Amino acid sequence: MEPLRPLVGEWRIETSFAPPDSVRARVRFEWALSGRFLLQHSEVDLPEAPDGLCVIAADPGSGGYLQHYFDSRGVVRLYRMTFDGRVWTLLREEPDFAPLDFAQRYTGTVGDDGATIAGRWEIRHPGRDWETDFDLSYVRLS
Repeated sequence: MEPLRPLVGEWRIETSFAPPDSVRARVRFEWALSGRFLLQHSEVDLPEAPDGLCVIAADPGSGGYLQHYFDSRGVVRLYRMTFDGRVWTLLREEPDFAPLDFAQRYTGTVGDDGATIAGRWEIRHPGRDWETDFDLSYVRLS
């Protein structure tokens, strides 16, 4: 779990579906249970964007991580996750707690100073190619 340390702290979220500084959106990453898990709390002051809680755990089978996602709409999902200190990926391509109507992936790149993560969520419907869903970037606050 130690490789995830660069994520720990508080971040401001910026999205492509809302003008900069028009939405109060924050994410906080913090350790839980003696560092065995990383919690990701997100709060978004926008009706179409849910608040969320993620529990990130090591995945011994893949050498990566699993992100257990829960949000204020009652949505529950499981993403495979990688983070190499520079590139952060999340991927959901198979049914988990809900049917899979579409696949999702996020790719974010940490800036050279470690204070930003520029990323994009993509979506793929059955039989189609990946397409941009929305941009989602992070700016470190602490």
